[in-house]
Amino acid sequence: MQISSKMLDDQSKKAIVQAIQLAEAKTSGELRVHFDSKGGTNPFEEAKRIFEQLGMTQTVERNGVLIYLCFPRKQIAILGDKGIYERVPENFWDDTYNTMANAFQKGEYEAGICDAIENIGTNLSRHFPVRSTNPNELSDEITES
Repeated sequence: MQISSKMLDDQSKKAIVQAIQLAEAKTSGELRVHFDSKGGTNPFEEAKRIFEQLGMTQTVERNGVLIYLCFPRKQIAILGDKGIYERVPENFWDDTYNTMANAFQKGEYEAGICDAIENIGTNLSRHFPVRSTNPNELSDEITES
């Protein structure tokens, strides 16, 4: 059983996938959520590894975003692709990170993740609006390792 199964039930996971789909309806950006059951000493490096592994650098506008979570190590990382960092300020993810961290401290894992996803979708829509054709370039499913 993966760690997320202990923290989130199937209904919560479905709500997270639905939140991804709603957020992606506002933007050409692509969002993914990954649960890591082991983590490492550097969550950002682990997120970069998963980002590459999931093929998130393959979007047309290089506007993929990964929310990386390792509950056993209490690690959160939000990683955006090159196209995002070329357009947004350095502290772009701070509010999203804080939203999740505050919710997690209260044990509100589903709400924290879904609120973060909504925040990302809204923020990305300002820099990456929906195109006339808005293909879903990456799977919306949660990944786990």
